[in-house]
Amino acid sequence: MTPPEGWPRLPSPPGGWRRLLREVPGALARLLGRQAAIPVREPLPPWWHWRHVTKLDPDRSLSDSALAAVLASGTDAILVGGTQGITAAKVLRLLDRLGESPVPVALEVSEPEAAIPGVGLYFIPLLLNSREDRWLIAPQAVAMGRLLPRYGPLIPWERMWPSAYLVLNPEAAVARRTDAIPLGAAEAAGCAAVVGRIWRLPLFYLEYSGRFGDPDLVRQVKAAAGPRCRVWYGGGIRSPEQAAAMARVADTVVVGNLAHLEPERLAATVQAVRSVPPPG
Repeated sequence: MTPPEGWPRLPSPPGGWRRLLREVPGALARLLGRQAAIPVREPLPPWWHWRHVTKLDPDRSLSDSALAAVLASGTDAILVGGTQGITAAKVLRLLDRLGESPVPVALEVSEPEAAIPGVGLYFIPLLLNSREDRWLIAPQAVAMGRLLPRYGPLIPWERMWPSAYLVLNPEAAVARRTDAIPLGAAEAAGCAAVVGRIWRLPLFYLEYSGRFGDPDLVRQVKAAAGPRCRVWYGGGIRSPEQAAAMARVADTVVVGNLAHLEPERLAATVQAVRSVPPPG
């Protein structure tokens, strides 16, 4: 729609005006002092009860049949996020394809370009083991610096959650890009204690990114993080047995590569995760 002659031409927000308008009800609720509602068709379950999450990368190909398999898998939620080639156009394209998702869709805002409005939940990663301090908060600060002056009242703070991150596969693209420091079990558990018991953050994400990790390390991290911090594990899940092994020691298992490469096998990992009790 073209504004009348003489009217100011406002730059389009990320994702377009239609997505931004989804935030208006929440903004009005905040102004009126009420709890903001999440603008989705069905109420989202609390994310801390999710046991299986499927992670989709906007920079990777995903056929229509693969997406259909993901949506039919029974996963608890879909997390949109990636490491390389993240642009607003790619994120928006994937979000639009997920418009009819039967499960909650969350967005991992690892780059300013990924800050797209109108999503049910946002996870803000804070990378702890990079040699470059900027990965702890700089991308998030840049994104907020851009958004606050123009969209401050519309920002859904109540749907944003910090996610403390450890990258534990030194060969992964994310480890190379962020210059991640290799950590052993003791160091990882120490980070978990700081995150869960001192900083009191609600989420600690262990990212092995393409490689199956060490269940004993995950068990130590879970114990150190304390009862008020959920521990998510992601990386190298290619079989139901691997999914079950990590579901025994982590609150949530995140499966990514399988959804892109062999989506027909995703449902079996969901069933495996649900077949074992969560860690105590």
